[in-house]
Amino acid sequence: MDIYKVYNGSMDAYEEKLEEIKNIKEKTQDSKDAVDEFFHHTAKLILRLVEFNKEINGEYFKNSIEKLRKDNNSLYDELVGKNYDNSYSNPTFAVERLGDGIGQVFCAFYNKYLNYVDYIFKGKLFKINELNEFFIKVYNNHESEELSYEKFKYLMGEHVTGSLEVNNDLFFKETYNLDFDFYTNIVMESDLNDLSYLFKYGKYISDNEINTAKFLNGYEEEKIDTLSDSIVKAYIEGFVRDNKDITKRHNVRIVANVGQERITREIIKKLKDNNLNGFVAEVQSTEYNKQFDYDHKFDNAIYLNSEYEKSYVKSLKSQVKENEEKLKDYSGILFIERFGEEPFSPSSKKERLKLSDDQLGLYQNMRNELRKTIEEYIPEKERSFCIVAFPTPDIGNNFEEIFEEIIKINMLDNNKYERIQQHIIDALDKGEFVHIKGKDGNTTDIYVKMHEIKNPEKETNFVNCVADVNIPLGEVFTSPILRDTNGILHVEDIYLDGFRYYNLKLKFQDGYITEYSCTNFKKEEENKEYIKENLIFPHNTLPLGEFAIGTNTLAYVIAKKYDIMDKLPILIIEKMGPHFAVGDTCFSWAEDTPVYNFLDKKEIIARDNEKSLLRKTNINEAYTNCHTDITLPYESLDTIVVISKDKEEIEIIRDGRFVLEGTEELNEPFGA
Repeated sequence: MDIYKVYNGSMDAYEEKLEEIKNIKEKTQDSKDAVDEFFHHTAKLILRLVEFNKEINGEYFKNSIEKLRKDNNSLYDELVGKNYDNSYSNPTFAVERLGDGIGQVFCAFYNKYLNYVDYIFKGKLFKINELNEFFIKVYNNHESEELSYEKFKYLMGEHVTGSLEVNNDLFFKETYNLDFDFYTNIVMESDLNDLSYLFKYGKYISDNEINTAKFLNGYEEEKIDTLSDSIVKAYIEGFVRDNKDITKRHNVRIVANVGQERITREIIKKLKDNNLNGFVAEVQSTEYNKQFDYDHKFDNAIYLNSEYEKSYVKSLKSQVKENEEKLKDYSGILFIERFGEEPFSPSSKKERLKLSDDQLGLYQNMRNELRKTIEEYIPEKERSFCIVAFPTPDIGNNFEEIFEEIIKINMLDNNKYERIQQHIIDALDKGEFVHIKGKDGNTTDIYVKMHEIKNPEKETNFVNCVADVNIPLGEVFTSPILRDTNGILHVEDIYLDGFRYYNLKLKFQDGYITEYSCTNFKKEEENKEYIKENLIFPHNTLPLGEFAIGTNTLAYVIAKKYDIMDKLPILIIEKMGPHFAVGDTCFSWAEDTPVYNFLDKKEIIARDNEKSLLRKTNINEAYTNCHTDITLPYESLDTIVVISKDKEEIEIIRDGRFVLEGTEELNEPFGA
């Protein structure tokens, strides 16, 4: 079903606008004025992409793979490698050419036209037309000498506000609606042996995607079948273990990876066998320039004010109502992560746009309203998720070996680990505090406060977590009490949400971050800004929402063997030692739904903390809409000790190894 038809059908004077842009290109061709040069360059970009749009038809994809790849890469060429240094999408270059202020806003303006690639492949011609009209309007203001910095900000605000209804409607349709079938059709209908299908997505295609597809095309059918079956069973198991009724909703959103279509296709088939409808709502490919994404993170600083926030919320509530029927059948997300790329530590550019303190507050309000709106129509107590990860070929020469090892990790025996982890939980449930201490230069020293268990026969603090919502298995986790949770967490090298941190240190007082530092940059203020923007944003502090102990020592040993620790996603890393999640608890928005461990049938009572309990008086204060796991690896860990009310101490880990009785098997992957 073409969800864009209604919008494309209402377009007026599309070709007429293109003629106007051609005239702008000619008018500005010989001008030495810096702003004219910008408009000339942008007009050329628009016309080139629109011309490419005319080439895309059924015959186009019969071209050779070499031709298709050359064309594909040319669409992104401006942003790759050194070319980015001389692109208007680079705020440093834009400011250098256009001046401070106007340079930043024109950089964000230019970025909108780079989105044409996505619009072309999906057939969103109405978006191209909309932005063409905006380009002409901005140019006409420039030509009449009325285009000041403030006037441009006004025009941008007017444009994005005017687009809210359409954009919010598309957000719900493209994110939660089975009728969005653009990606699904490519996955399900393509001849996967003909690699031309890779170029139909409109995503950047590198050796990664091509070699992944070739590798999986030669993969054993039985293994693909077993793997996809285990993933779908894990998704279903998430509902069972969290005491949710999976029969209420049927549509499963899939985030997939270009090149892994054999896996994605089988997952969709297995979901169908279980009365669930899988649809691919998003696909990922190799990131062509992470610095580009970082530089444009806060482009909304141009127009974000209280008027825009009110318009956004009003539009959000209007469009969610329009899409209500489709949202009622949304079951959850099945997220297939990819990993293997080199860790990223961005350049800190003074020219980047940033949000003011007032804008941070507005941004948080908008996030809260979005989450509350979704919760109203797709409540947490009725939906679930599953996340699994696979390597891509850029992980190194041992890609195929590593892929097999990750499969092994992803399919470990739930029953075995559940039994071992129960010993850890039994010990932890005796504690008032858990004390975690680092070694060999790691300065971690933190006491985590536990909930009081009043009925030990029927209650527990920790979830016995195997492979369901998170694959691979291997952790026990809880929501700590914030008050009296104090100390330092120090991780020497970690990769969080796409950003690398060196010597990340967080100080907690009564469960909240009070100080933070890292050593990514020479200047302390740059390090603090980096953490604030990428870890704490959009808040000034975050609570400790989760404490967990990872038990997947096999994953740890394999990571060390292939030297890929810095390339693994947090999904796997969090199973390799104690981890501490800053932000919301794992039970956010579903705290009142009872949850029980399967093995001992005890109810997990630690579903709330002092922050989440604020929902009873002011829901806007209860949630951060963040949850970032930070793992202290076994090699940096001295001890994890449970401390009871009467000061009895029970060691779970000493010198990075499990010493609690009943956990000895966890040390087997370490060898002698």
